Amino acid sequence: MKIALVYFSATGNTAKMAQVIKEHFNDLGSAVDEFDVTAHADHERPIDFKPYDACLFGAPIHSWRAPRVFRNWLRTLDGGRRKCAMFFTYGGFGVHPTHYSTRKILTDRNFIVVASAEFLGWHTFNLGGWRAMAGRPDESDFAVAREFVERICRRFTGEDEGILGEMEKTTYTEDELDQIEAFRFGILTTLPTRNGEDCSMCMCCEERCPTGAIDAERGEADKDKCIACLGCVAACPEGALHINDTSGSWAGKLAMEGADEEEMKKKQSRIYF
Repeated sequence: MKIALVYFSATGNTAKMAQVIKEHFNDLGSAVDEFDVTAHADHERPIDFKPYDACLFGAPIHSWRAPRVFRNWLRTLDGGRRKCAMFFTYGGFGVHPTHYSTRKILTDRNFIVVASAEFLGWHTFNLGGWRAMAGRPDESDFAVAREFVERICRRFTGEDEGILGEMEKTTYTEDELDQIEAFRFGILTTLPTRNGEDCSMCMCCEERCPTGAIDAERGEADKDKCIACLGCVAACPEGALHINDTSGSWAGKLAMEGADEEEMKKKQSRIYF
């Protein structure tokens, strides 16, 4: 079986889970081609899905949905009635309705969605001082990923003819979900910047940016293009890019979610069939 593994991973959590998934597919005898579509240049290139028996799509969760740029890219595809599965990484907050909304996009684009999963990973805003899911993903998450692979293999081959069951919807409108998405910028009050300091100009930040928001020359992110993924901050080998200190909003976020740090640590990755 030949599988296309396609993922968006700004800060590396989704890529890490993709590697575990790919390795276990290989262990089970499937050939996997990997497509990282995070960078702007990479999701501008078309992918021909015709050589593949099935596809797997992965992304982080940004405010209850897959990142907007990834959602828009999915809407350009044609699944050709090909089976696929989905997986998402998140920092412990706000999963649903990501599975539902992404499945709808893929179904509308002629894919047959047979399964989905969500994996814990350290939160993007930990780069500014949050402490959400530090140290995740870990071996417990990798074990769930391997189980996920074994079960979707049976669905991809037809040994198990099932498809993904009903997923949790939302009563929020698209406009309301857009407003929730904008909440990220209430915490990220200073977009990635070098604060005028010099760097080696390796261009890594600019090359990895999904939307062309970061200008390496100026060392500043364009507020109209930035999606607060912080991929540029995570990718910078010199640690030259910075955001505002987010630690002051951490307690408020926990209170908003009605959780505490110890409860957060007990959360587990999940699979859906």
